[in-house]
Amino acid sequence: MKETLIKLFKDAGERYISGEELSRQLGCTRAAIWKHIEELRKEGYQFEAVRRSGYRLIKSPDILTPQEIQYNLDTERIGQTIHYFKQLESTQIVAHQLADQGETEGTIVIADEQTGGRGRLGRVWHSPPGTGIWMSLILKPNIPLKMAPQLTLLTAVAVARAINRVATDLDVNIKWPNDILINRKKICGILTELNAESDRIHYLVIGIGINVNAGPETFPHELKKLATSLKAESRRSFSRARLVREICQNFETLYNIYLKEGFTPIKHLWEAYAILIGEKTRIRTIDGEFSGTVRGIDEDGVLLLELDNGIIKKIFSADIPLE
Repeated sequence: MKETLIKLFKDAGERYISGEELSRQLGCTRAAIWKHIEELRKEGYQFEAVRRSGYRLIKSPDILTPQEIQYNLDTERIGQTIHYFKQLESTQIVAHQLADQGETEGTIVIADEQTGGRGRLGRVWHSPPGTGIWMSLILKPNIPLKMAPQLTLLTAVAVARAINRVATDLDVNIKWPNDILINRKKICGILTELNAESDRIHYLVIGIGINVNAGPETFPHELKKLATSLKAESRRSFSRARLVREICQNFETLYNIYLKEGFTPIKHLWEAYAILIGEKTRIRTIDGEFSGTVRGIDEDGVLLLELDNGIIKKIFSADIPLE
C-alpha cells in the first residue's frame, strides 16, 4: 500500500492529489489514506496538505527501501527483489543465506549500516549508518568457474558508469581488481564470493560498498588519506536510492552483453576507466613484490605487468598500493 502511495505522489509531481482520488485508486477509506501518510511522515517523507486540494509530496528521505530504489527501475532481474535492513552485520552473510535457500538471481540485500562489513583480503569495511551504500547482489551465471573473476571487473564498470550518471563533474577511475577511485582515493570496494563445485557455479554474491554522503570527519584517522566519498569530492549530497537504481540498470545492461558476447566488450570498457595503465608501479603478490608498467588486462581479466626486463607477467591476485 505504501509503495503504491509513494508512486502515485511521485508520478503526480507538483500536482495535489485529493483524498477522494487516493481512496478511489487505492480502494480504501480516506481515514486509511491519512493513516498511511502519517506512517510515511514518520519515515521522513514530507507532505503538504491543502484544504480542498489534497496532498502533495514535497520531499523524500534519503533511505534505501525497496519502494525508493524500485521507483522507475527499468530492469528485468537486477533489483527486482530487494531485502532491506536498517542494520546488519554484513549483507554478504544474508545474501549467502538467501542464495542457499534458492533466492532468485538479481536479488539485492542492502543495509543502512553494517557492523561487520568486510572487504578483500579480510579487511574491515567502514560502514556507518545513513552515509553509504552497503549491498550484495546474487548472481547465478551459467559460465565456467574460471570466468567468475570477470564479474568483479564487470561490476566495477557498472558502478563507475552509475557514479558518472549521478555525479557528472567527477573523474571516476578503476584500480585493478576491485576498487573505484576519485582523485586516487578509494570511494568503492567490491567483494566477489562464490559457491561452486569443480565444474560449475551454484551462485555468486557480489558485495558493493560505496562512500556516498560521508563527511571527512566520519572516516577513521587511518583512512582519511586513503578514502573519500561523493559528498567530500563534490561538496553536495546525493540520493543513495538513485545511485543504487543506476547501478542496477547499468549492471543488467553489461551483464546481458557479457552473457551474449563474452568478456571482450567489458574489457574495453574497463580499460577506459583503469587508472594504472601505462604507469610504473609496484605490485605485491604471494610470490613476492614486482615492479613494472601496467599494460592492461588480457581476455580473461588477468592484469598484465611489463617487468623492467620487458617480460609480460600475468598477475592473478595482488595488492597494488597507490604511490
